[in-house]
Amino acid sequence: MAFDLGGAKGGLRPSMNVTPLVDVVLVLLIIFMVVTPLMTKQMWMTVPAKPDKPDTTPPPPDALPPVVLTVDRAGVLRINREEVPRDQVVTRLQRMLNARPDKIVFFDAGDDVPYGAAMEVLDLARGGNLTVGVLPDKLAD
Repeated sequence: MAFDLGGAKGGLRPSMNVTPLVDVVLVLLIIFMVVTPLMTKQMWMTVPAKPDKPDTTPPPPDALPPVVLTVDRAGVLRINREEVPRDQVVTRLQRMLNARPDKIVFFDAGDDVPYGAAMEVLDLARGGNLTVGVLPDKLAD
């Protein structure tokens, strides 16, 4: 520690030499920079292997075809490719699902259908207390 002599009041004033402090801090910084990458934790995870071939087994011959509700750009609603008036969609779907064990309606909208129109039809189906699944891919015609 050094002392400053003199000054306006004429006394001793201590002044600290910061060079050793900076040296120690830099050495600690270097130590932490070297040690930190070595301290990373490794987690081992078991992930199921991807199948070589996709499962392409055909459905059983007595399986019921899925119930698909579609809407096109003109706003025409179809249940399994049969046109249905908008006011009869929910009742017809409920009747169809009462006779089935799976109780799921799949929803499909054309690529050119506006988002709002598709959501209106989806809300219409959900409003009838139906379980609705959205089809991610195009249906084969």
